[in-house]
Amino acid sequence: MSVVQTMDAQDRFHKVSSILVSQPKPSDEKSPYFELAQKYGLKVDFRAFIQIDPIPLKEFRKQKINILDHTAVIFTSRNAVDHFFRICAESKIEVPADMKYFCISEQTAHYLQKYIVIRKRKIFTGTKTAAEMLELLKKHKNEKFLFPCSSIRRNDIPEFMDVNSLNLTEAVLYDTVASDLSDLADIYYDIIAFFSPSGITSLFANFPDFKQNKTRIAAFGPTTAKAVRDAGLILDIEAPLPNAPSMAGALEMYIRKANKVGS
Repeated sequence: MSVVQTMDAQDRFHKVSSILVSQPKPSDEKSPYFELAQKYGLKVDFRAFIQIDPIPLKEFRKQKINILDHTAVIFTSRNAVDHFFRICAESKIEVPADMKYFCISEQTAHYLQKYIVIRKRKIFTGTKTAAEMLELLKKHKNEKFLFPCSSIRRNDIPEFMDVNSLNLTEAVLYDTVASDLSDLADIYYDIIAFFSPSGITSLFANFPDFKQNKTRIAAFGPTTAKAVRDAGLILDIEAPLPNAPSMAGALEMYIRKANKVGS
């Protein structure tokens, strides 16, 4: 993460040879990132910029939340699912069979089978975003919702529930903290891909004097893009795009132009 002066935006299209993806390495051998690396002869490394630390049961109890007072649970991530059932197990709570689950995506809903028999439960699913799930919540005004979340979370769900007078209890079950990236101090990448504002926070927590230099920044989602700009960085690659709904797709579009592929 060498520190030199930032370049002008118009001079930023130069050859890409290396990418750092700020997430754990995919377990799927068919990941589009591996295909991208092979197709264009790139070095693609993976490194989680944030880590999840569980809130101990003793600390959770200080929130004075009775899980069994609630009739529905809102899940926005696999981390939320894991830590909800962890706290239940540590508290020796048996979740009732009639508990309703509202999941942000099919993937999150499917992940529930790690803990429950899905076909026997009431599960309501959005498509890909919290906004799509919110409409489902409005149809269940009489539920008492529990929202397992991180110490750092977006405001959209609590604000929506408040505006629509829906009963919501937030339960902070895990912390999102910066990973130790000190071993990357002297390593340069052509592109760093970010997926959450927390990733940007971690970058500067680890490297307070970071200057963008020739490194291109990629961001997935509007809140991440805003965090990049708010940090005074140039956003070179933004995803999703209409013709590139994934980060890998947006990266490929940029690489083809920067590396003059097919020109």
